[in-house]
Amino acid sequence: MTSVNLTTAIDPAAKLGDEEWFDALWDIAEDEGFFEPLGPDHTATFIERGPVLLVTFETLESIRERTNTDVPLGWQMVEGTDWSHLCVISHGETWFRHRAVYEFFDKMVDDGLFDCYDRVIFYGAESCGYAACAYSVVAPGACVLALSPQATLDARETEWDERFVHMRRTSFSDRYGYAPDMIEAADRAFILYDPLIEEEAMHAALFHRTNVTRIRLPHMSGQIENFLRRMNLLKPLLEIAAKRDLRAGDLYAALRERHSYLPYLRALLQDLEEPYRPFLAALLCRAVLRRQNIPRFQREYMRASETLKRRHMKLPPVPHRLAPA
Repeated sequence: MTSVNLTTAIDPAAKLGDEEWFDALWDIAEDEGFFEPLGPDHTATFIERGPVLLVTFETLESIRERTNTDVPLGWQMVEGTDWSHLCVISHGETWFRHRAVYEFFDKMVDDGLFDCYDRVIFYGAESCGYAACAYSVVAPGACVLALSPQATLDARETEWDERFVHMRRTSFSDRYGYAPDMIEAADRAFILYDPLIEEEAMHAALFHRTNVTRIRLPHMSGQIENFLRRMNLLKPLLEIAAKRDLRAGDLYAALRERHSYLPYLRALLQDLEEPYRPFLAALLCRAVLRRQNIPRFQREYMRASETLKRRHMKLPPVPHRLAPA
């Protein structure tokens, strides 16, 4: 039987309601693996294909807010590969803290699902990044790629994080609770975060394990997943992880792409404007304008140059390797 193209399996132009969308998801997943509701607020889909298993945690809102596709991000990541895929979807920001989710992963362990694969990769962002770390314990030796994850929302540990006070009655001290402890069974875990967002940096600091590499990505404005997805970097990083040789250097090399990504450059420029840092702003604008003419960067370059002139400061010359031939 020919496998369906997962990326285009549901047409976004159809503008399905959530109930119709889940029905379509059910039909596709049942043909390719299985579809299983997990209590009132979670759903699991499984696509069975090849010897690598990608496990993603996603929210219904994050899936359906994308305009160019109407399927889970994980389906897009595995299309064109021979990977299998397990997606756990939360119907809202639940941090996947529900007994039905615990019991589902217990059942998958008892059934030996994770033992069937040569490589298992857990992926998620923010609340889903927390879940990717917390549930990775079910597959010892897995690789984890988590973007801006929380370590826990237990107020006894993270009372300084006031972004999610509505979750403080939710237990993070029972099973699959404290993500930094759960991640110890992983082969390697990579935590990508924006150090300029204080809460992100503090959560990342709690993941201080020998198998964890923390990757600082400043000036991402809380949009690391969106930036990486739009730069087409997520899938290449996951493909490297599937080969068991993902290293911090691979991540940093791929992430250099952001130096030519306009939304990132705009966020960086904004961070240099408040408080105003004319020397760095001028350097940034000069570097950007050497590649493309963007009016905002041209205006800021002129403004910063005038400020430096009044302060009797000069920019260094353009490095020889960047100078015109």
